[in-house]
Amino acid sequence: MQTAGYNIREKDPFENELNLILPAREQSPYVNRIRLMWQRMREPILKQFPAAPGQPSDITAYLNAADDIYVTDAYHSLSIEGYQVSPELIEQVRIGDWDPDENKDDIEYRNALAARGYWQAYQAVRQSVRRVLKGENPGAVSNDDHGDWYREMFGPSVTAGLLWTTDLAGYRNDPVYIRRSMHVPPRFEAVRDCMPEFFDLLREEPEPSVRVVLGHFVFVYIHPYMDGNGRIGRFLMNVMLAAGGYPWAVIPLEKRDDYMNALESGSVKQDITPFAFFLGRLISERLESK
Repeated sequence: MQTAGYNIREKDPFENELNLILPAREQSPYVNRIRLMWQRMREPILKQFPAAPGQPSDITAYLNAADDIYVTDAYHSLSIEGYQVSPELIEQVRIGDWDPDENKDDIEYRNALAARGYWQAYQAVRQSVRRVLKGENPGAVSNDDHGDWYREMFGPSVTAGLLWTTDLAGYRNDPVYIRRSMHVPPRFEAVRDCMPEFFDLLREEPEPSVRVVLGHFVFVYIHPYMDGNGRIGRFLMNVMLAAGGYPWAVIPLEKRDDYMNALESGSVKQDITPFAFFLGRLISERLESK
């Protein structure tokens, strides 16, 4: 709420002790489902994913390598979501040649808003990657920072008057459905229980490969936001990759169908093997090309 511009005055309603024993609020059944999914899916991931290279010693070089493929990453990630962007538009936004105050086309151009938001979100993710490369727990860092990634991603839409600042506070308050998918994400009431459990599992997970695959998969399975879940999920994947010393990865637009089908298999059939294989092969190719 402070991020949304409100002046918060905190008051503890329980400062005067009450001698009452109140029943604990029941958790959503999705919490146990997610924990069981996580345990069941670990073994297939370990069989499909390459071993972690280990934390890189040169943080600056790692971040520079991510910066070098930023335009490619933004183009493919935005295109997967249906935005019609070009490398030229991505570069125009990256270098700052985007002025909605002076250029009417910029403020009305939905794709430019998405490109600008992706650039702002990337800057926030980059800071999270730096924290992880310095040895902080990647689950804890992502828990701390993912709300900032989201607010940066949709900040330009607030500037353009398409969203209210309060729209970016917290998780979704409505049902959400995924186009052309049989998976129906948990109801919004369950998200408040699912997300803390998700980040607890991510924080406690010792295997880098499991954090990469399930970090992305479970996030989009819960679908905590009304929009932007795929982009945030791929950013989260790359933070987990950095924690294991894997290189930054781009999911190519031409492999969108394979990518979506693999996610669908995990969500609907509870079979994570296709998604683990898809990401494992992608990372293996990146490791071989270095």
